[in-house]
Amino acid sequence: QVQVVESGGGLVQPGGSLRLSCTASGDISSTYTMAWFRQPPGKEREFVAAIRWRGGGTYYAESVKGRFSLAKDNAKAAMSLQMNSLEPDDTAVYHCAFHNSRVILSALRVGRQYNYWGLGTQVTVSS
Repeated sequence: QVQVVESGGGLVQPGGSLRLSCTASGDISSTYTMAWFRQPPGKEREFVAAIRWRGGGTYYAESVKGRFSLAKDNAKAAMSLQMNSLEPDDTAVYHCAFHNSRVILSALRVGRQYNYWGLGTQVTVSS
């Protein structure tokens, strides 16, 4: 079993920044994949970004590319999402997702590929 916990959401003005964190604990393999998804109010869940451990690279949705940045903690199963130049359309509940092996590129953006999820953290971008 794996437990996933997010933190760092809040209220920010348009153009501002926030940093989200995610930590996974429990029975962690050495080649896992972690990702962020978000669900805007009244909309479907959507992919934001993903990172594959052991040199697998980082991947972003087009809507956040250039504004959001993933960083990993090599000492443990943890990552952060730095969100800059936030826009009202970024308002959503952000969920951290975890898969205990390497997810193939074509499936990184598919929520059902991830078998462990955090409860989510609210990000609100408003003036």
